[in-house]
Amino acid sequence: MGHLSRIFILSFLLWPVVAGADIYRYEDRDGVTHFSNTQPGGKFTLYLREGPKAAPRTPGAVLPGASWMTGYVDRFSRANDLPPALVHAIIKAESNGQRKAVSPKGAKGVMQLMPFTSKRLRVADPFDPIENIEGGIKYIKELLVTFEGDLTNTVAAYNAGPAAVRKYGGIPPYQETRLYVRRVMDLYRQYSAVE
Repeated sequence: MGHLSRIFILSFLLWPVVAGADIYRYEDRDGVTHFSNTQPGGKFTLYLREGPKAAPRTPGAVLPGASWMTGYVDRFSRANDLPPALVHAIIKAESNGQRKAVSPKGAKGVMQLMPFTSKRLRVADPFDPIENIEGGIKYIKELLVTFEGDLTNTVAAYNAGPAAVRKYGGIPPYQETRLYVRRVMDLYRQYSAVE
């Protein structure tokens, strides 16, 4: 690859990216790498999934994760009629915003989706934070419908599963779940104050 080609590619990668734009790449027969922000054909493959820029925050606000992830959570939560503070609270309690987090039980990603939940929600890569956040938000929305808007039962079901919450008619008598619900609800109140 020539010197000018390397400079072009480097400058392209450093060029400001439009919020929400994915970057695709293709290497031709001559070894030249081409990049595009649209998928122009079958030869191009996803190279970088770009999240949207974060919305401005109140000074002193502390929310988990990278700023682009914070903005994406805010936008996708609102698009699904969920309070972003709730999703941020669950992310903080589940993974502290770590995209590669894996629990001892096998839950993965920032929202700690179990493999069967990921499959049902069509999350192909649970370590992709955008897919994981979208799947997690859809799951929270399902649980809210299941528990008729009861936020405490929804949060308990996110941790222990909906069957356990139905079985006990509320928060199951598991210490982990009780502590989890208390932590998420405290974080939810804290994050709601800065939105």
